[in-house]
Amino acid sequence: MKTFLSWNVNGIRAAERKGFVAWLAGCGAQIVAVQETKVSDHGVLSADLLAPDGYVSFWHGATEKKGYSGVACFVKKDFLPKKVKTDFGKNSLLNKEGRVIELEYDDFTFLNIYFPNGGASEERLKFKLEFYAEFLDYIKKLVKNNKQVIFCGDVNTAHQEIDLARPKENANHSGFMRIERDWLDKFAENNLIDTFRHFYPDKAQQYTWWDQKTAARERDVGWRIDYFYVSSNLKNKITDAFILADVLGSDHCPVGLKVDL
Repeated sequence: MKTFLSWNVNGIRAAERKGFVAWLAGCGAQIVAVQETKVSDHGVLSADLLAPDGYVSFWHGATEKKGYSGVACFVKKDFLPKKVKTDFGKNSLLNKEGRVIELEYDDFTFLNIYFPNGGASEERLKFKLEFYAEFLDYIKKLVKNNKQVIFCGDVNTAHQEIDLARPKENANHSGFMRIERDWLDKFAENNLIDTFRHFYPDKAQQYTWWDQKTAARERDVGWRIDYFYVSSNLKNKITDAFILADVLGSDHCPVGLKVDL
């Protein structure tokens, strides 16, 4: 049985100051995927982050803008991938802003993604939707080549009304607009399984992000925007999906998946 975790840490150095390294050491996961590292030059990081006990780290930072975006994977030393990919082609949106790391294993492919936020402008919403489209095409090609696929990260969209505390008030806000939610429908239409909803289809008040400005976490006024998805050929191997809402240190909390691999 393998355990995978995903967490938007909202700045890896800030998370380190809040106990991330100790949490990592005790989490027991084979892969810990983090998003929004906010680091472009990984040489500035501590040895505890670059080479934490028991793990090897892989990083992809945004070169377009300092202190922005970025993803990383911490992988147990006895579970290392045969290949790590961060280059998806010169003109690929998956190459932009340090948003994707792919780990290739013999029997499955694991992707850690920090999907764009569309709230800043029409231009950013357009970028987000185009990113969704290219990403789905990429996943479809992997599955067509008989790959078993796991992908996780901050998807930056709540799919259904059950996935956020105030759906009606947010229907016209990025993160819950119909045009964004349609892409999560397309994930499902292409046999990609939202693992948490697979196990808990009706479980409400299960959130992974809370607005810091309004102290929303204390009131549990949140959104479920962090996910683990699997391709349908892994459906019979997943055994649980979960949300670690009690883990502090970011405006997001970790989410997890257990897989019989």
